[in-house]
Amino acid sequence: MTWDENVTDYLRLRRQLGARLAWPEHLLHQFATHLTAAGIEIITITEAINWCSSLPEGMMTRPLTRASRRMTAVRGLAVYMHALNPIHEVPPPGVFAGPTHRQAPYIYTSAEITAVIRAAAALEGGNRGQTYPVLFALLAATGLRVGEALALDWDTADLDAGVLLISRGKGRDPRLVPLHPSTTAALERYTRWGEDQHHDRRPAFFTDAYGERLKYATVRDNWVHASTAAGLRTASRQPRMHDLRHTFAVNTLLGWYRDGADVAAKMPALSIYLGHSDPANTYWYLSAVPELLAHAAARLDAANTGEQVGS
Repeated sequence: MTWDENVTDYLRLRRQLGARLAWPEHLLHQFATHLTAAGIEIITITEAINWCSSLPEGMMTRPLTRASRRMTAVRGLAVYMHALNPIHEVPPPGVFAGPTHRQAPYIYTSAEITAVIRAAAALEGGNRGQTYPVLFALLAATGLRVGEALALDWDTADLDAGVLLISRGKGRDPRLVPLHPSTTAALERYTRWGEDQHHDRRPAFFTDAYGERLKYATVRDNWVHASTAAGLRTASRQPRMHDLRHTFAVNTLLGWYRDGADVAAKMPALSIYLGHSDPANTYWYLSAVPELLAHAAARLDAANTGEQVGS
């Protein structure tokens, strides 16, 4: 078999198991072209490292990250080829791994969220002033990922029950997200407005002026406009849409601590609600925000000393 055929078979298998692999497919066909041109018949650790680190001209920004992405794709193929024939070598994990640092979340105040929503309502052109306030408010009220909100369809938003079905999330496991009555009411108003605009209801919940599903890049640009107009975005401070999700998680945890709740017992529920496949992603918030870390430390100290810590 040719290297392109091996890559195609590997990708087919991975996709049957639920993987998407759009960018790895691009990289692996490049790797296959390289192996074919060089007359290489066996994947070796040395050859994998050489190819992953030999970046084309114009791709030298963040070289370690780019090389690591290449190696992740190549290593998956190597594992597959090794299973077919042990003569193929599998590069060890972490070859191009550098120090990982999660960006500290920007935690919005209620006033800041209100200011962004109002600024979004003032956006001119098409249906921006009607759509983006609802979208941004939904992100703040539910902690949804931006992609999850954009993937919503009319038939996945049960507003009678006040529940969203998230079926295309990052973890790909469907989950139900209950809505606060005020959030449901806002979505119902948006629905009635949308029905007046588009009598032939389109599948997507959030659409542009032409009834097409909103694209992430377009939403991001409008977020920049609204957050700048609200005074949140400056040359030195650039809070992200995704920080609305962080804010939701942090405020939920802070509310539990302040109410004296058993946070450890509630944490799995928050992980499921947020769609975290790894609970460690939820526990990260405890160390990401100073006030949460202080609460957690106080609870731990109380457990060690047997004292009751007030909230």
